[in-house]
Amino acid sequence: MADVEINQANTGFMAVCTALVFLMLPGLGYFYSGMTSSKSALSLVFLCILSLVIVPLQWFVWGYSLAFSPTGGPFIGNLEHAFFMGVNETPHPSSPTVPSTVFAIFQCMFSVITPALALGATAERVRLRPALVYLFVWSTLVYDPIAYWCWAPNGFLYKAGLLDYAGGTAVEIASGFGALAYAMVLGQRTGLGKVEYKPHNYFNIMLGTSLLWFGWFGFNAGGAGATARAGQSIIVTHLCGASAGLTWMLLQYRHERKLSSFGFCCGAVSGMVAATPSCAFVSSWAAVVIGIIAGAVSHFCVEIKDKYWFDDALDVFAVHGVSGLIGNLLTGIFADKSIAILDGTEIDGGWVNGHWKQMLIQLWACAVGAAWSFVVSYIILYVMDKIPYLQLRMDPEEERLGADLVEMGEYGYEYVKDTGNHLTLDDSNNSSETNTQSELKVEVQHVQNKVVGSLNRDRNYDEVAFPNNSGFLADPEIGDTDNFVQR
Repeated sequence: MADVEINQANTGFMAVCTALVFLMLPGLGYFYSGMTSSKSALSLVFLCILSLVIVPLQWFVWGYSLAFSPTGGPFIGNLEHAFFMGVNETPHPSSPTVPSTVFAIFQCMFSVITPALALGATAERVRLRPALVYLFVWSTLVYDPIAYWCWAPNGFLYKAGLLDYAGGTAVEIASGFGALAYAMVLGQRTGLGKVEYKPHNYFNIMLGTSLLWFGWFGFNAGGAGATARAGQSIIVTHLCGASAGLTWMLLQYRHERKLSSFGFCCGAVSGMVAATPSCAFVSSWAAVVIGIIAGAVSHFCVEIKDKYWFDDALDVFAVHGVSGLIGNLLTGIFADKSIAILDGTEIDGGWVNGHWKQMLIQLWACAVGAAWSFVVSYIILYVMDKIPYLQLRMDPEEERLGADLVEMGEYGYEYVKDTGNHLTLDDSNNSSETNTQSELKVEVQHVQNKVVGSLNRDRNYDEVAFPNNSGFLADPEIGDTDNFVQR
């Protein structure tokens, strides 16, 4: 029977999509590393890669069974598939056309990226070893239950009629509100408001965004199989990302009259977040509307976040939590039965089909998912922080040195260490130069130092890898403390 039901095209398609979602982890690492200071960049990439190690082991032991066992109750699965028992060529009820082996590893990639998303809120101050414990525990107590509610055959939200195709609740809302809890427990970064924490590498941000965008096609389309609905999922994902990215960039343009690549990348990610629950339910025109709304609302949430006491370093809550809420709710409006039927799925649709009750179901899922993630995450982190050797945060001196050195003993940019003046003259190679030429070069370097010092004053640089940017002294020649030269 199983051999007859399995569709080889769908199986191959889901296997390829699994690899695409895998690629999102290094993409997320580069995205986050570019947004933070140089002295903590490597640790964020490393944490994302370690999520690919820790969470799959949890998934193998009991995560998959807790999240997808078909014989569980309404709130959590059982251990029927613990240690992947019974995971073989037999299809899972949630994906009846592919072997359960392929379905299990595809869903594993979702469980891997979700807790890693929350770590962006902890940048500049999180200790790595407790974060690894957090990945395992959070996946068990937060992700697995919410995933079960939304997708398992007996999950109470699934049976209530929730429309959440690829994880608006289980992935985006859960990670966003988990990030909010993590940021609150950790407290603000040292010197926030006095030290300017800005992205150190915009190339990494754009590279990370591109990898995330590429992987998101598999993330959102993988469950549809090799069907027209998968194509629509990719269309919706792309249009949401494009419209949200442009919206965020244009809203940011009003401040400095500059087109910001950083703003575009954040907006594009927020749009694809909003597409996650809706991608296989809405039409193409609705995708543009969803993207514009998600990009605008997330942008304004970032603008007002500094008024509150929590320090979400990389805006995970605004980009993932808020956009996840928007995507879930707008699915209740724009879900169209003519889109779902592209692979034979029948739904009542949302408001566009006159099914007004769908919004209440979506709202219920948002509230339940957000509350569970925030409360349980806060409890996990609060308890961990009281346990010796599991304290979550580095001390101020360690923060000054950076997580790369303190937690890893490595540097992402060690090769650019500088030992002196770039334009120091070598007499052996410049013997023909006149004193006037030499004095001119020294004067040019002096001016450059003053300009760079003025631009980079109070930036949070890695003082080992970037010694020329790590601190600034008043210009001794002119005695003006407002004009800084590099130390």
